[in-house]
Amino acid sequence: MLKVAYHPIYKHPLPKGHRFPMLKYELLPKQLLHEGTCVIENFFEPKRMTDETPILAVHDSGYFYELRHLTLDKRAARKIGFPLSEALVEREIIIADGTIKASEFALKHGIAMNIAGGTHHAYSNRGEAFCMFNDQAIGARYLLNNNLVSKVLIVDLDVHQGNGTAEIFQNEPRVFTFSMHGQSNYPFKKEQSDLDIALQDDTNDETYLNILKTTLPKLIDQVKPDFIYYLCGVDVLASDKLGKLAMSLAGCKERDQFVLQTCKDLNIPVMCSMGGGYSPDIKIIIEAHANTFRLAQDIFF
Repeated sequence: MLKVAYHPIYKHPLPKGHRFPMLKYELLPKQLLHEGTCVIENFFEPKRMTDETPILAVHDSGYFYELRHLTLDKRAARKIGFPLSEALVEREIIIADGTIKASEFALKHGIAMNIAGGTHHAYSNRGEAFCMFNDQAIGARYLLNNNLVSKVLIVDLDVHQGNGTAEIFQNEPRVFTFSMHGQSNYPFKKEQSDLDIALQDDTNDETYLNILKTTLPKLIDQVKPDFIYYLCGVDVLASDKLGKLAMSLAGCKERDQFVLQTCKDLNIPVMCSMGGGYSPDIKIIIEAHANTFRLAQDIFF
């Protein structure tokens, strides 16, 4: 059975007019249940970790405790982009727990998902761009430290480079970081992933999919991962106000289908975090994210 991490805390209250579409975390599970892609039993509720070792295996203890005690420097807090609060920090810890537990479910069932996550702009010692703790980095380090896997491939197809993930794993040979993103988009100072593919503005479905379909199988053959993290941001869409690419809903769906089918065909467990999506019409965001869940059900179950 497909297991999906979800907690009501994912939809965090923000000031009126905030550009982050927090409502999607409430609407997406409702849509999946409404259309029958998921039933209640597909969802599990992550918890607030009592043992914070997995987070501290990735993030600097000083940074973590400044967040926990709300003493983070105001300039550093502004870079995160959300008003800092105890509830927000709890939300981020719960999201990380969802990704850890989903990783364990993926080992059992071939795939698992987190309704939230994909917080790839969180560095080891700081957060930025709506990211405080790097959930997939925490999951990867958890699996490795517990000898559940030996080699991890992170496939980051969000439109923005996974700069925090690249920094965290820059000296970790057991994790290969692959980011395919917009060249002229945030972050304007890129980090160096193990493989970066920077795309021109207005890259369309055909060009994007040709690059991906040429690159990913060769990369898997080279890296030989026994676990894949897939960050499936839908900010690659032409409608996205922060994206700058020109992909259609159908092209985004074909992207997800190719990645998930490749994982299934090669028998490599995959854990998916949703990542970004900033189309002005939230129905487009929900439809694009829902496609990923529909494909997971169709391909794996």
